[in-house]
Order: sequence, then structure tokens, then C-alpha cells
Amino acid sequence: MIRAVLSDWGHTLFDTAGSIVFLERWAAERGLVATPGRISSLYHSAFARSRSADELAQGRDKSAERHRECWLSLWAELDQELPGAAEALYAFETSAEGWAPFPDTASFLRALDSHGVPLVIVSDVPFDLRPIFDHYGLLHHVHGFFLSGEHGTVKAEGQLFRLALESLGLGPDEVLMVGDNPSNDGHAVLHGIRTLLLPLPLSGAPRGLADVIKLL
Repeated sequence: MIRAVLSDWGHTLFDTAGSIVFLERWAAERGLVATPGRISSLYHSAFARSRSADELAQGRDKSAERHRECWLSLWAELDQELPGAAEALYAFETSAEGWAPFPDTASFLRALDSHGVPLVIVSDVPFDLRPIFDHYGLLHHVHGFFLSGEHGTVKAEGQLFRLALESLGLGPDEVLMVGDNPSNDGHAVLHGIRTLLLPLPLSGAPRGLADVIKLL
């Protein structure tokens, strides 16, 4: 029986769907011109590289300083095309305005509440997510947060999962982990936690979180 849900945050419950629009507007305001489709291509290329095991192994999510350094490096080609864009994009994507819940996130959180199933966020992120959840009126749905930047460890090292289980007073066979990246979320399986990995989202589309409720 599933008595609690552990969930990743970025690209599982929230998305950066507005980043390309932000970049296009930012460039236009400064009179910078890019080939049509070029901004989108560079952004998605960097995003794909960011999810690789080698990139994650650099420990970018353990500290704000390392996180900023790694992302500015990933966006170096974008910054060559649009000078200053990397810094502007980093500020945007670490703010509440840079993220938005998927269309089915709020209904998913309400459904967990109605089932009496607590949600704990387990995320490799160096900045505080509470203001972002609060910005969208969703903070009260979350039982707890276990974030890499607050504990100096990432999901692949296991401690975040152990801490989350301890906070709930539950064993690994009593929870479900929901995420999107086998390179970090998938490590829950190594700790005896049933894990559902969602495919990469389509921009603006529901995330498919209703499938999680069917497993309760």
C-alpha cells in the first residue's frame, strides 16, 4: 500500500515553459537579433546536455555557486549569440516567475490530499522551492522538502531519500517516488522505493500526473 508520495520538482511538477519567450523578449528589448528558431535550438540543446550523467556528476546541485557556474557554462553558446543572455536567463530560471506548474499539477496535489497521502518533495536543487510553491498557492499541499542545496547531497547519493522516509516514519515499500530523470530520480529504486519515471513533457500539455493517483 502506498502511504506517501515522494516527488521530484523540476520538469515533474513545474516547468520552464516560459524561458524561450523570456529570451526572445529580452533580446528584442536590447536590439539583439537571432536567426529564427536559433534561440529555441540553443536552449533545448543545453537542456538535453544538462540531463546527462556526466553533467549531473559535476555536483552542480549541491551549492548555489556551483549551480550558477555549471548553468552559465551550459548556456555559453547561447551567450555568444546573445551577449548577457546567460546571466539574464539564470536569474529568470531561479525565480518564481521562471517556473509554472503543469496544467494538472494542482489537481494532482488536491487528489493526494483527498486520499490522505502526504507529498514530500525530494529535489536536486540548490535554491529554496518554498517561495515558488507559495507563489502559486500550492505550498500547503506539501508535507516536507528535502533539497540537495539544504543538505549538501544529491539523490544519487541516497541520503535525501533516507531523510524523506525518516520524516514520514515509513519504510521504502510504503512510498512511491515520481520523477522524470533516470540519472537521479531512478536511484530511488536502489533504496527499495517503487519509482515512476514520466517521459519528457510537451510544452503546455498536462504532465500525466493522474496516472500516479491510479497507483494509490
